[in-house]
Amino acid sequence: MRSFLQPKEMAAALRRASGVVVPRTSARVSQSTSAAAQRIKTFEIYRYDPDAGGKPRAQKYEVDLNSCGPMMLDALIKIKNEIDTTLTFRRSCREGICGSCAMNIDGTNTLACLCAIPDVSTKTKVFPLPHMYVVKDLGTPPARRAPSPPSDRPAQAGTRSHARAPRDPHCPPHPVPDMSNFYAQHKSVQPWLNTKPGTDQTVENKQSKEERLKLDGLYECVLCACCSTSCPSYWWNADKYLGPAVLLQAYRWLADSRDATHKERLAFLDDAYKLYRCHTIMNCSNACPKHLNPGKAIQAIKKQLAH
Repeated sequence: MRSFLQPKEMAAALRRASGVVVPRTSARVSQSTSAAAQRIKTFEIYRYDPDAGGKPRAQKYEVDLNSCGPMMLDALIKIKNEIDTTLTFRRSCREGICGSCAMNIDGTNTLACLCAIPDVSTKTKVFPLPHMYVVKDLGTPPARRAPSPPSDRPAQAGTRSHARAPRDPHCPPHPVPDMSNFYAQHKSVQPWLNTKPGTDQTVENKQSKEERLKLDGLYECVLCACCSTSCPSYWWNADKYLGPAVLLQAYRWLADSRDATHKERLAFLDDAYKLYRCHTIMNCSNACPKHLNPGKAIQAIKKQLAH
């Protein structure tokens, strides 16, 4: 039976026949050369330690991108694990589903897990979400909060919010915002299905395909607050205006054919501040990392109230 050489064996046989010697150290040399060519990226992150006192500060970290994942969240985790364990930020799913890692990166509200690390030649700045009061971590007492930074956005100073300590626009804090007001607003729109009395809860509450399609672009919201904290109307009236994210969620239930409290939901939203502080600036739609359109949902609510 005739035997055939494999491609690698054939190449080796040809080299031996021709007297060509290939040094085995070439692979090691190439590896050491690539290891020497580090890609150092500088990150400037604003920090605040309520226990240490003093003003928040900007702290620089240098990371070799050759040993780091491609996303901003990868860089933050690497910094926390290998450089500074005191760095505090929220994260969970790493796939843009939970909305936990929302922050302002280079002046843009986004999710760190969906944001690719910018070019190595530039310095990347990480802020908390604009115009929200900030805590270092979840266990910080309510009295220990730092003011949120302007993060290169105009006209953010002086926003009215909860009755707390006045803001200092020169003190950007650590990137963990206080979401208490945001979640309370979300709860106020009753983000659940209100069925008719006597509805059988033991069977599936069905919709037609056309009715179900109306929910596309609404249910995908992960409540990261990137849209609300990019809205100037929300900066100035966060205590009264519900904001793009919450209004998108409100319309999600208005558009649901199975809900039995349509009139009650509209009556709750028919308010000069809750809804009509929206001036269609559309920052919200540009900022959404899930590519949703809160501005369109807000206009749909206004149309229903007009008719």
